[in-house]
Amino acid sequence: MAEQFVGNWTLTSSENFDEYMKAIGVGFATRQMGNMAKPNLVISVEDAGLISMKSETTFKTTELKFKLNEEFDETTADGRKTKTIFTLDNGKLVQLQTWDGKKTTLEREIQDGKLSAKCIMDDVVAVRTYEKAA
Repeated sequence: MAEQFVGNWTLTSSENFDEYMKAIGVGFATRQMGNMAKPNLVISVEDAGLISMKSETTFKTTELKFKLNEEFDETTADGRKTKTIFTLDNGKLVQLQTWDGKKTTLEREIQDGKLSAKCIMDDVVAVRTYEKAA
């Protein structure tokens, strides 16, 4: 299950995120805010296998509630309307978003006590690293 992801996580590094946001079609002003934001990621597991993933920044807080392997409608922080599904694959929490004939994958995994989020759109890959808050 997703228990290893549960906790409060703080963004400590972000590589190539601006290029990733460009690749998924995020406008300039939103990218500027996205690059400045240092989100806290709060992940919890609720009753009946419902997973909550909340991203908190000074600009905006977004929250997703989902069950593994069940597709749902998501409105992303940048305003895209996507069909989204989360799966657990070899210890990775994989989020697949599809919209307007496009798709992007976000792979989250725990390595050396840190949460790594790999954002993939075609040949553009960004990596955001989070450390668990005390």
